[in-house]
Amino acid sequence: MLIERCTSVEQLGWLELRQALWTDCATEVQLLEMAEHVAIPQRFADFVAYSDWGKPVGLAEAAMRTDYVNGTTSTPVAFLEGIYVLPESRRQGVAASLVAAVCGWARECGCDELASDAALENPLSHAVHRALGFEETERVVFFRKRLAGG
Repeated sequence: MLIERCTSVEQLGWLELRQALWTDCATEVQLLEMAEHVAIPQRFADFVAYSDWGKPVGLAEAAMRTDYVNGTTSTPVAFLEGIYVLPESRRQGVAASLVAAVCGWARECGCDELASDAALENPLSHAVHRALGFEETERVVFFRKRLAGG
């Protein structure tokens, strides 16, 4: 397996893996986000995993956060924004290799912690995070209130 950091929007497999992970995000928005990530490499790190045959099989995207990150005690904090592995490539160490690449980037940036999140209703993601060495720190429910005229 080969892990490569994305340095171009044309990175083989990057868009397709993003589309598999974030199915409700339009292609145009995906491409804009990818361009932003490539343009600001000190803030974003995106990695694609390739099989021994060169097929893109997994993706990890991380961002440097300097605002408060729930459950952490330091700043800045690297944040695992998304991770995805093709179903047929799961349970083969792809996610672990991707997270190791993110951790390497985070350490190079001076971070002491890597944070992430998962929806409350996604127990599979919770299990994957635990298997990758993450510990649950808290659970949060978000609220909103619409303001008149808005």
